[in-house]
Amino acid sequence: MINQNEFEETTRQYGFISKCRWYIKKKSKEIGRPLYACIVTFGCQMNARDSEKLAGILKKMGYVITDTEDADFVIYNTCTVRENANLRVYGRLGHLKSIKKKRPDMMIALCGCMMQEEAVVEKIKQSYKHVDIIFGTHNIYKLAELIQAHLDSDSMIIDIWKDTDRIVEDLPVERKYTFKTGINIMFGCNNFCSYCIVPYVRGRERSRNPEDIIKEIKTAVSEGVVEVMLLGQNVNSYGKNLTNPMSFAKLLAEIEKIEGLERIRFMTSHPKDLSDDLIEVMSHGEKICRHLHLPLQSGSSRVLKAMNRHYTKEDFLILADKIKTACPDISLTTDIIVGFPGETEEDFLETLEVVRKVGFDSAYTFIYSKRSGTPASVMEEQIPKDIIKNRFDRLLKEVQREAVKLMRRHTGNIQEVLVEEVNTQERQLVTGRLSNNLIVHFPGSKDLIGQIIQVKLKECKGFYYFGEQVQA
Repeated sequence: MINQNEFEETTRQYGFISKCRWYIKKKSKEIGRPLYACIVTFGCQMNARDSEKLAGILKKMGYVITDTEDADFVIYNTCTVRENANLRVYGRLGHLKSIKKKRPDMMIALCGCMMQEEAVVEKIKQSYKHVDIIFGTHNIYKLAELIQAHLDSDSMIIDIWKDTDRIVEDLPVERKYTFKTGINIMFGCNNFCSYCIVPYVRGRERSRNPEDIIKEIKTAVSEGVVEVMLLGQNVNSYGKNLTNPMSFAKLLAEIEKIEGLERIRFMTSHPKDLSDDLIEVMSHGEKICRHLHLPLQSGSSRVLKAMNRHYTKEDFLILADKIKTACPDISLTTDIIVGFPGETEEDFLETLEVVRKVGFDSAYTFIYSKRSGTPASVMEEQIPKDIIKNRFDRLLKEVQREAVKLMRRHTGNIQEVLVEEVNTQERQLVTGRLSNNLIVHFPGSKDLIGQIIQVKLKECKGFYYFGEQVQA
């Protein structure tokens, strides 16, 4: 449950929201229109969920949320897992500079993982002085307070925390979808994979109290949500730092009991501590979706050791077999990095072997990206780009060949589909998602959005299906 300090902080933040609401109402009256705010999200589901929290605070303050960056307030919620993400943000900031010259009252804020890097913040201070507010991953809840500080001082506000043990509950959230949402169950990461910047920018693991998680899900369900995605950098570590420790498997079993909730997803699971109890709960869970994202990263035990992953190739193969035996209808997806420092051709061939043996329904394949501050960035034997490109292309081909074979196994089946949107290419179709996370397009109208309906999978088109609704 929320402790007294967290309750006081929540109350305090609502005070800042109220102050900002007065300013926005006054400003809106002066210019004769509403004030618009745009949040651009880079990165993972955790960032997407953070953006929903930012949107909730902004809406409570009186902003109208818009998709266009030609707005009164623009927030870039940044990612720093790969260098390309940083470059995209710098490019967008350059574009905003010209807009702000024409509209001096425009505010620009930067937050998220990229802002946790000292070199990045220094660069913004020197080269992007039109930015008004900079904050990180640990103090998302302080948005209104930081806006008020900027309005009071008319100067750049920088508020970056290296780490925190604070979790502030019960602030507004504006969900992107009315029928599904992400739910943070924990924050941070203790794994320190040698290539990964996340523990340095997201901090150490801290779990939310199960009572707060269940309360949030019940509230979401009462508002029309039928599917939740439980979020954490490693959900298998959930509950270890609680006063009364609780396993992720036990949390899942409790969430299963929530009336009105139809589907439960989660990510991400680390292979090193995916328990037999979790597999047992998944195999019997009626609401737990038949999809598990299990990052492999490499099929070579030698490379996995250098990555600090704490499992071997053989461990992963045994685990995958155990999961598929317990849940024969499960869709396994994964992440694989190509070109990690010191990766040999033999190491790479072992990765291809694991792809063939396991049978992944899809894989997110990445070229190794050197991130300053990680142990891997200073490792010797950085792989030449031409060799990485060759291996990446070969891996992609292998992944696609295996995945397409697996995808076809559902052809002709009737499965439940959560309808998510009108198809963007063909407006007479709607697009939905199966329990196993596969996409299906079929004839239908926008009235179906948010419903779970029966669909016959008629034709496999590689990584998606065409189907038709089956009338009850």
